[in-house]
Parts: sequence; structure tokens; C-alpha cells
Amino acid sequence: METLAAAARAVLLTAEPRAKVMAARAVARRWRAGACRWRFDTAMPDRPARGDRPILLPPSRMPKRGRAGSMRGRIALLHAVAHIEYVAIDLAFDLVGRFGADFPRAFADAWLQIGAEEAMHFALIDRRLRALGVAYGDLPAHDGLWQAAASTAHDPLARLAIVPMVLEARGLDVTPMMIGRFEAAGDLASARILKRILRDEVRHVAAGVHWFESLCAAQRIDPPATWRRLVGQHFGGHVKPPFNDSARQAAGLTKDFYGILAPPEESSQNVRVR
Repeated sequence: METLAAAARAVLLTAEPRAKVMAARAVARRWRAGACRWRFDTAMPDRPARGDRPILLPPSRMPKRGRAGSMRGRIALLHAVAHIEYVAIDLAFDLVGRFGADFPRAFADAWLQIGAEEAMHFALIDRRLRALGVAYGDLPAHDGLWQAAASTAHDPLARLAIVPMVLEARGLDVTPMMIGRFEAAGDLASARILKRILRDEVRHVAAGVHWFESLCAAQRIDPPATWRRLVGQHFGGHVKPPFNDSARQAAGLTKDFYGILAPPEESSQNVRVR
């Protein structure tokens, strides 16, 4: 029987996006069916496999997305979201394969389901891009998400602190504004997809908070203070507003964590998760 680590590694080494989506969903199904052993005897790759497209650029070299609400701007924004969801598949499976032995089986239950949902998100955005006449890979993308994974590959606490509790939490902050932009442009199909993603991402951030706090409890350390220390070490200590406080609160990411890191002159926002 295939081990869970080997199954996670296989997803990471699948480069073609549609094949990765299928592989991620298949591993999640096999795990639920009891067809994968809870064993971690296979190392995860330093980097996931990547195809020739999209071209990966440093964030500073990414082209401007175009005027807000224009077709070009909306396509560029959807392409950026597609790339985030594509990398998020790898982040979920790497988390299980790399750190699963440090947690109970319920950790794998949660993050394999999240990985399958990230695959579904990518498929929805990819289909929408094709309906608009383009495809994932037609535009460049940046590799910042995986750089964050690489810098926290040694420590499950650091990985949970940075990836779900900083980077994915940022999606809770910015997605409502993106939804408003698409709705204002009359692109209700794209807005509906983003609303679905936002609802799911609240649960994904909540899973990060839950397992971060569980590991802190096992080590008898304070979660907010530990999170702030790890953010300072691995993210430069800058978590900038505006914040979607209501969505963060729903995910258990309270101001006890991030409030002290925010510049006092800037304000948070309350945006209802629809």
C-alpha cells in the first residue's frame, strides 16, 4: 500500500496543472478510503516540479495588471489568483508530507481536504480564464509563495505561522475588494468564484490557527507571542492593514495575534463573508 508521504511527493512532482489537480484530488480520495498508509518515510522535494509556463519573475519585475475593471486588468487578476491556487495545492501536500509525523492523523485529514479544495479552486479559475480567451500560463507569475515555504521547511510552527496565518490570511483581506471590482465591471461569473474561494479560505486559515495553537499547547508556549516572533524571523515583522477583521475572527485569527504588528495610523476593515 502506498504511504501518505509517497503520495504527497507524487503530487509535488506533478508539473502539468490539470494533472496536478487530478493527482491532488485522487490522493485525498485514497486517504479517505483508507488506501494510503499513515507513514512518512519519503522526503519531500526542495521544490515542486514546474513546467515552462508560466514564466516566473521576481515580484518587483511583474508587469502592471492594467486599469481596474478593464478586461486586461481582470484577466491579470484572475491569472494571479490561479497561480496562488496552483501553488497552494503544493503547499498543502508539502505540509502533510513534510510535517505529518509531528501531528495526529487528523492533521492529514484536514490538510489533504484543503489540498483538494485548492485544486478545485484552481480548476474553477482556470476554466473561467479559458472562457475569457486565455489560459493559465499565458501571463507571468511570481514565486513568492513557494519562497515562504522554502524558508520554513525546517519548522512546522514557522510554516503554519507564515503560510496559512500570514499569506493565506491576506487573501481574506483582499478578496472582498476583488469581488467588488468584478461586480462593478459586470463580471458576476468571476465574482461568484471568488466568493466561493473566500468562504473556503476562512476554513483554511482556521485550520492553520488550530494546528498552530495545538503545537504551541504541546510545547507549552504562548501562541500569539510565538506567532509574532516567527513572523519577525521569517516575514520581516510587517503584517500590513487593511485587515478583514470579521473574516479573520471567524478563522480564529484574532487581533491578539496581528494587532500589535499593524502600524497604528492605518485602520482595519470589516467585510462580511458572503
